[in-house]
Amino acid sequence: MTLYLSRLRLSRAPSAQALNDILNPREPALRLDAHHRLLWAAFADSSDRKRDFLWREEKAGEFLTLSARPPARSELFEEPDVKEFAPQLAVGERLAFALRANATREKKEVGRVDVVMDVLHAVPKGSRASERMAFAQREGSAWLTRQGVAAGFRLVGVEVGDYSVMALPGHRGRRKGQPQFGILDMTGILEVTDPTAFLARLAQGFGRAKAFGCGLMLIRRRR
Repeated sequence: MTLYLSRLRLSRAPSAQALNDILNPREPALRLDAHHRLLWAAFADSSDRKRDFLWREEKAGEFLTLSARPPARSELFEEPDVKEFAPQLAVGERLAFALRANATREKKEVGRVDVVMDVLHAVPKGSRASERMAFAQREGSAWLTRQGVAAGFRLVGVEVGDYSVMALPGHRGRRKGQPQFGILDMTGILEVTDPTAFLARLAQGFGRAKAFGCGLMLIRRRR
């Protein structure tokens, strides 16, 4: 299967810039939702199309996508920079990576839980802020190690640069008890153990909340 890695930049045309407050809301959860809808403008070629792309915001007004189809032209974006993504990888090769992920696991009698949020709930509220990043590092590393078993890689090392919690976009109820999900920003080194399985998993993405900019792992060869 051919994949495409694309860089999309918001159009600088006055007609697109006039929509900036709609395309880039200040509230983080609304911003994720707006960007999710924005990226669909480049990939939703029919009313029944299922999402077949991953995306992440690189910086204000600039996005990376990994998709099964090249993005379509849109008045909302500049001409997209599109490259075929078909790296030739070998067993034992080490790669640098960057991943923004919503990391979850199944918990008995509870269901799916965010791996960091779950352990933080057991910490007294007054201590959570100081313990937050230590737990994010520990749980993020453990989660990605588990992912590698089925995804064709061995984790060599990882650093969690940030862990944030977002309210589920579209929630209109009381703040207390609102649906939330955590986002881990991770960078590190991995070793390929099964190139075919690894590339297949890159196409699928890692973790959940893929509609909201999570799951796309960026890789590069180490010099």
